[in-house]
Amino acid sequence: MTATVRKNTTKLKTNWMLLSLLTLGTLIFTQPLFAADNPYQENYKAQNTNQLKSANANPKTKIEVKNQKITENSIDVDNVRMLEDGYDMMGWSGFSANEAPADLALAHGRAIQADQVILYSKHEADKNKGTEVKSNSDEQDLHYFYASYWAKLPMPLLGVHVVKLRKLLTNQQAATASANEELPEEPGLKVIAVIKASPAAEANILRGDVLMKVGDAEVNQQEELVAAVKRYAGQTVPVVLIRNDKTLTVTAKLNSRT
Repeated sequence: MTATVRKNTTKLKTNWMLLSLLTLGTLIFTQPLFAADNPYQENYKAQNTNQLKSANANPKTKIEVKNQKITENSIDVDNVRMLEDGYDMMGWSGFSANEAPADLALAHGRAIQADQVILYSKHEADKNKGTEVKSNSDEQDLHYFYASYWAKLPMPLLGVHVVKLRKLLTNQQAATASANEELPEEPGLKVIAVIKASPAAEANILRGDVLMKVGDAEVNQQEELVAAVKRYAGQTVPVVLIRNDKTLTVTAKLNSRT
């Protein structure tokens, strides 16, 4: 079972998106790079603390290049797609530079034993065209680059990625809350991706569902969900969830432990 849990500390609203992943859409670019052996390597940030890598000793790393505007939505969509296809994010590289060939992103992907690399680039000249004349020739044709690196996972016991939600505060509550005060947690775990062909998918668990129980075990934290699916590995169990404010019970046949 693959579970990804993030705590959202926003006081005014609940963020339903992956926080991974990434601080999905919160891209922090370094200062412009004009000469580097491999800027993808130099700017790489590991997403997974478990030193995740391909299950294959010598993976045939592939790269998908997207020469399009980098937006929060486009990255979110690709991240969810990769999670649903059974991948997990190893990490990412974000920076600005005049040139950063895709071959360098692929080379770094091979070095860290990634199965898949997704590369975005956007020409800053398009954004500034007609509005600014660059005085420094080194600043001309500046591009933004963002590459994410992915490892294919074995089929999990259940097959969901989840986040922990926190309660929505009223404006008055938010105004009086301490800056360091953690928001109250909502019960359950919200599903942000369901792996294709997994027990969760076969049980018709959907993205957006809130998992409440697996068997007779309540699942309010990642650790509880992990423990529950391990406990019931190989068994067919009821899964209680909330969908569109309605409580439902589905039946999932969990995979056995490998």
